[in-house]
Amino acid sequence: MIETPLAALHRAAGARMGEWFGCALPDDFGDVAAEERLAMESVALLDKNYRAYLAFTGPDRVRYLNAILTNNVKDLEAGAGSVSLLLNPQGRILAEIETYAFEDQLFCVSYAMIRQRLIEWLDKYIIMDDVTLMDETERFGTLALEGPKAAEVVKKLTGLELAALGELSLTETKVDGIGCKLGKRSPGGVSGTEFLAERGDLERLWGALEAAVRPVGGGPMGYQALSARRLAQGIPWFGYDFGEQQIPHEAGLEQSHISYTKGCYTGQEIVERVRSRGQVNRVRVLLKLAGRELAAAGEPLLADGKEIGRATRSAFSPALGAVIGMGYVRRESSAADSILQWSGGAATVVRPPISA
Repeated sequence: MIETPLAALHRAAGARMGEWFGCALPDDFGDVAAEERLAMESVALLDKNYRAYLAFTGPDRVRYLNAILTNNVKDLEAGAGSVSLLLNPQGRILAEIETYAFEDQLFCVSYAMIRQRLIEWLDKYIIMDDVTLMDETERFGTLALEGPKAAEVVKKLTGLELAALGELSLTETKVDGIGCKLGKRSPGGVSGTEFLAERGDLERLWGALEAAVRPVGGGPMGYQALSARRLAQGIPWFGYDFGEQQIPHEAGLEQSHISYTKGCYTGQEIVERVRSRGQVNRVRVLLKLAGRELAAAGEPLLADGKEIGRATRSAFSPALGAVIGMGYVRRESSAADSILQWSGGAATVVRPPISA
């Protein structure tokens, strides 16, 4: 299991460590309920060192990536980014990839847990193209701020106005003298930010960010609280809620991760066939589970005593006082307020976001 470069720092702060995205990251810093409130009411500081970073150079880099990713890479302006999927020829999801354009390269961000396989998949498509793939995973790391006061903290630290930046953009800046790239991220519609920095600067950057969030009531947040937040927002996680068993329309990613005007890419035939047909047989749903028991990944979901799907992930949200989860069910059982059953009781299909 890959360990975050900040593992020793987190343990010294009393964090319990767990496995998230195949990496050792903080489960919590002692109080999941308080950490969830940070992201909802002030600002939470997050360690996002579960990522893989790949750089592509060479004159054919844009044409090459545009031909294998589902979203439009060709028209990205310098500093702008987009989120795509890498599909196999059968249209199934191999990877989720963010791509950022710079004058001399395309910079891709994915997941360390699939790093080696991803490099192999991407390298396979470099045939006659003049493209160089460089693995930069050991060089970089990411920290993040999330919550309604994130913009205030960013303004104080960098002078940048988050509201003026494009979503999935990367801007050069400094935090306490540390050079980094600031990216705007708005999960659930609330402006947040990520800081991409050299690994050797991460510990100092974490300290600077923590010192900045404390005066406004912020602090570190672990992944138990983050998982609950993402479920409440209806945001699926790669490797948990979608992956090689799904095609984009089943996972509900057909609007956010795909361009229908960019031209051909691997797996496009399946995507277009599904779009023209208008539906898939199973879909991803958000669930509110009765009781406090968590549904494990793969837990059968039933309707009228018959299995109609499986759960993918669940978490208890202290803010909601409820267990929420995701899963895949047959389309006819996916309407809001549909009541399903599982081994722990009832599960109600709900529409995101879920609020207290």
